[in-house]
Amino acid sequence: MSDDRRQQVEHGRTALGIELGSTRIKACLVDEDLVPIAAGTHEWENEFVDGRWTYSLLAVEAGLRAAYAALVADVEARYGVTPTTFRAAGVSAMMHGYLAFDADGELLVPFRTWRNTSTGPAAEQLSAALGFNIPLRWSIAHLHQAVLDEEPHIAELAGITTLAGYVHRRLTGRDVLGVGDASGVFPIDASPVDSGPGEPGKRDYDAAMLAAAQDLIGVPDLRALLPEVLVAGEDAGTLTPEGAAWLDPTGGLLPGVPFCPPEGDAGTGMVATNAVAPRTGNVSVGTSIFAMVVLERPLPTPHEELDVVTTPSGDAVAMVHCNNGASEIAGWAKVFGRFAEAAGTPLAADDVYATLLSEAVDDDTDPDAGGLLSFNYLAGEPVTHVEDGRPLLLRTPDGRFTLGNLVRSEVHGAFATLAIGMDVLHDEQVHVDRMTAHGGLFRTPGAPQRLLAAALRVPVALEETAGEGGAWGIAVLAAYLEHTDQHLADFLADTVFAGDAVHVADPEPRDVEGFQTYLDRYRRALPVQDVAATVTRADVTTAKSEPTTQAEPRLQTEKEPTP
Repeated sequence: MSDDRRQQVEHGRTALGIELGSTRIKACLVDEDLVPIAAGTHEWENEFVDGRWTYSLLAVEAGLRAAYAALVADVEARYGVTPTTFRAAGVSAMMHGYLAFDADGELLVPFRTWRNTSTGPAAEQLSAALGFNIPLRWSIAHLHQAVLDEEPHIAELAGITTLAGYVHRRLTGRDVLGVGDASGVFPIDASPVDSGPGEPGKRDYDAAMLAAAQDLIGVPDLRALLPEVLVAGEDAGTLTPEGAAWLDPTGGLLPGVPFCPPEGDAGTGMVATNAVAPRTGNVSVGTSIFAMVVLERPLPTPHEELDVVTTPSGDAVAMVHCNNGASEIAGWAKVFGRFAEAAGTPLAADDVYATLLSEAVDDDTDPDAGGLLSFNYLAGEPVTHVEDGRPLLLRTPDGRFTLGNLVRSEVHGAFATLAIGMDVLHDEQVHVDRMTAHGGLFRTPGAPQRLLAAALRVPVALEETAGEGGAWGIAVLAAYLEHTDQHLADFLADTVFAGDAVHVADPEPRDVEGFQTYLDRYRRALPVQDVAATVTRADVTTAKSEPTTQAEPRLQTEKEPTP
């Protein structure tokens, strides 16, 4: 097997996927069977500068090069050969946000990431004008807010894009986005597309909404500012000599590699969990947490708790996106890991998580966490209208403060805001057969999957390959360039996931009842967030240029490639 993979690498028959996540950049190489065979990673952190979350473009460049170099080193160590080309490649990254460029391609203002929640007035005006929910983090909301704030850079603005779109343009010279990523820039036309295998259904921004937004925002030509929209399987360009040198300054990488459309992490998460067909869905748990449900029919009314985005093929998806995920669980795991170390019995990170999470479902642990209440709000949370979040652990004097209840409260707290958003889908009679979970939290078997099923009141599955993550998902989309005789959903079901082991947890009535009790208490306590933020708010200038770390090495870890 290794000899065959060596030949595949040597002859450029592998596919490359790169994803820029919130705490890590990962490069993943897959063989002809779409099995990961090598990987490279680079850790990075967002910064809180002048009141906004950002990453510098220098950090993007350095991180990509480091991740790619680590991948090359891994290939050389495993197979004794240096990769110089690939049959296909693709780039994925955190969705949404705002990268604004002038006509010369120069960045006008620092990259504004999805975590920024300062676009309230713009999002509200756009939602009213378009009759469509525009979330705070969408690119169009950032653009309109900059216009409302009369920012000087608007006079020089020639185009906006996402992080994946920026990297893809540096590599290929093409200003394009995959439809899933584009759906976080501006709403996509949801009209039915009549297309068969081999004929990808063309998608574009909604023309009527573009006209309405044009009138509201008042820039000369809104459409001209937005990247071209492509669906999965469409030609998105090839690696240019300049792009090859940018990614690999050693000169080892050759130009000419075909690229798939750049996608957002939501799209690659759908691919990685085989959740692109109607009535399927997935939940991603990391720094943020979001759920995606592929719709059978359009939602009759807009809801501020829901984004309507698309799959990489352009099918409508209801998305519940929460800015705050499992970071607080990671924080507690570090505390208990350090305690074990100080006590003279150090534990590996996985063992710390396994010990803590097993306590959350111990028979002595209360289904409602014994009266404890946990908020995981490291940042603002639009779903619950919290502008400036504070992590909190609350309990009444008569609450049962045990280790199991503490951990269960933290897990419930990580899922609570997601459940509030998902309740809207329940009310709209949106049906989902099961949700597939992915993210490092689910490396610990049992408890997280069981408690998520209770929180969402639907069966939760774990695919054997779901842990491979978004870098693998975009590598699969790159390989799909050669398989467009099939619809993407069929390609995933029949080729990529055929024969994979699936573990399903059904909601347990006792857990469901306990979580609902917890969630009622959580909703009532939400005003505490405003009070906590008000009395602890510091002048944002004190944080200028100081990196803000949300490192979660355990949460972001995925399965190592199969040698």
